[in-house]
Amino acid sequence: MFRETVEKLLVDGLSEREDLFLIDFTISNDNSIKVIIDGDRGVTVDDCVFVSRAIEHNLDREEQDFSLEVASAGAAAPLVNQRQYVKNIGRNLEVLTNDGKVEGTLENANDDGITLKWKAREPKPVGKGKVTVQKQAEIAYGDIVEAKVMIKF
Repeated sequence: MFRETVEKLLVDGLSEREDLFLIDFTISNDNSIKVIIDGDRGVTVDDCVFVSRAIEHNLDREEQDFSLEVASAGAAAPLVNQRQYVKNIGRNLEVLTNDGKVEGTLENANDDGITLKWKAREPKPVGKGKVTVQKQAEIAYGDIVEAKVMIKF
């Protein structure tokens, strides 16, 4: 019952802010509520406060003891939602598939999957030496084991 109440409050709160979306939601046995959110334009502290208030101000601590943590997905967290891929178009990703690892620039994200592009050095077709070629991979969401944004400093 408590979980359903919290989940409804969370859904109602996020419906007021269409730029925010849910990444993860858990409630432990001791009623520790953990909510991970992301946003189309990132997540600010005010966004976390908004979601926290949407839940906490509608629960009665006299009826149920709980703790609440609302956080952003974080820069190093794997991408798990299609909207995360869309917001990261143009950034470098490291994508682990069942066939191996691919690193490249995210060029597109649609309902079916993503498109990555990168440059590779390959042997010349004729003669010695190598030539730089443009590579591209279309990867279905179902084939992605894990995808992370490559943060470069």
